[in-house]
Amino acid sequence: MLYTELRQVLLQDPLADIIGQGTVKAELKSALLAGRNVVIVGPPGIGKTTLAKNVAKILPAITVQDCPYHCLPKKPICPECRAGKTKGTKKISGSERFVRIQGSPDLTAEDLIGDIDPLKALKFGPLSMEAFTPGKLFKANNGILFFDELNRCPEKLQNALLQALEEHKITIGSYDVDLETDFLFIATMNPEDPSTERLSEVLMDRFDVLTMGYPATLEEERTIVIGKGKDLGAAFPDELLSLTIRFVRLLRQSDKLEKRPGVRASLGLYERSQANAILANRKTVEKDDVRAAIPSVLAHRIKLKPSVEYLKTPEEFLRESLTQFTKDHPEFAAGLPGAHGNRGDGL
Repeated sequence: MLYTELRQVLLQDPLADIIGQGTVKAELKSALLAGRNVVIVGPPGIGKTTLAKNVAKILPAITVQDCPYHCLPKKPICPECRAGKTKGTKKISGSERFVRIQGSPDLTAEDLIGDIDPLKALKFGPLSMEAFTPGKLFKANNGILFFDELNRCPEKLQNALLQALEEHKITIGSYDVDLETDFLFIATMNPEDPSTERLSEVLMDRFDVLTMGYPATLEEERTIVIGKGKDLGAAFPDELLSLTIRFVRLLRQSDKLEKRPGVRASLGLYERSQANAILANRKTVEKDDVRAAIPSVLAHRIKLKPSVEYLKTPEEFLRESLTQFTKDHPEFAAGLPGAHGNRGDGL
């Protein structure tokens, strides 16, 4: 049923919640229609989660049993529904059919699959399925199971996930739980995150990998910033906004950086510059407002390569980059007090 629904909506919907990214959208549609498990790989802040949510959003609302498994009335999978004990039904929207798991070293297989409730085990028997409390994998039945930052989960959880995806069966203690759930599996990974676990080749072989990058053009990123950023009430001149975003995009191209600023950096400068203007009792953002926001918005979002880090701090690198940028773009330097000096704000 799920793939029938998908075929109908994906052929029509352009996944418009994400600006640009045409190649990734087409690849994602193709993979999902083929019933493939998908991992979207890319740096933070480029819309990987938004893209997955967009797929759920376009799914139609459905009527399910009022149980933790979201059983369909004509296809019960949980013990209570099979026994006819579930009386009510409820309607859930496409967005409510989206179940998210946040990757973390502390995540356990029980969080994903479920566990045995000791009290229910005493009541129904230690090997009774009535004693089993379902995890998020079962709660995603007839929907989307979204695993954010898959490569941050521990090896034990990877093994449980591998069994679920490959054999459609899970072993929990003395239980062999057959998975009759019907869900789409979409995961994300950030390859630049150093605090990650190595994913086994066997697990990765169960996925199609889609690569998602930064916005292709300045105009795309500008549209994202204006659409997603908060309007705090200070006007941001078009030319100044374009120059601000251009500065971030040029930083991404630097061969001195190991970690580059994402779209959230552009969003941060957009919002913080407005806030600085408001605090200065002005209705329009000026270059000073952008400059003052750069240290706290960008310094922690970049990481210098070891050969560069030995010689300078991120703040010093940003100061030098801004100095060069103002030389190359005189319109940014015009009217900017202390453009080549230290104003006491770290730049």
